[in-house]
Amino acid sequence: MKILSRQLTLDLYNCSAKKLSDIEEVKKILQEAIGEEPKLTSAKIDGERLAIIGAFMEGHIALHVYGDLRYVAADIFTCAENIEPEEIASVLRKYFKPDKVKSTFLNRGDLNQKDMKPKITTRVAPLRRVRNAGEKVVRTLVRRSKD
Repeated sequence: MKILSRQLTLDLYNCSAKKLSDIEEVKKILQEAIGEEPKLTSAKIDGERLAIIGAFMEGHIALHVYGDLRYVAADIFTCAENIEPEEIASVLRKYFKPDKVKSTFLNRGDLNQKDMKPKITTRVAPLRRVRNAGEKVVRTLVRRSKD
């Protein structure tokens, strides 16, 4: 199975509050985690909310920091076999110190997959015609009212 790339998404909940506001420190941690000089672009969005996007030779990282919610969302995408997204995620977890972490790992670009159709199961029940349906409903209601 030939996989072109790997993607790891992280949701970090209840992070250390003092680690969420310093955008320069977060950028420094990202540069250390990736191991090469990524091109980082950052913006302070709204009060305590930050966005940092880093592009490096074989992938990218996107980080959204919500200081007011003590929440961080990260997306790590790599095409290189020598870069492990889990190692970058570990650095982020150590830095932000969340109480709870939700991660999703995806293998992207599986070119050997034969069937590209999604697996969907649908159950269809046949409709049948009921003769005198209105009359049967009335009789049933009359019987219930007598009881």
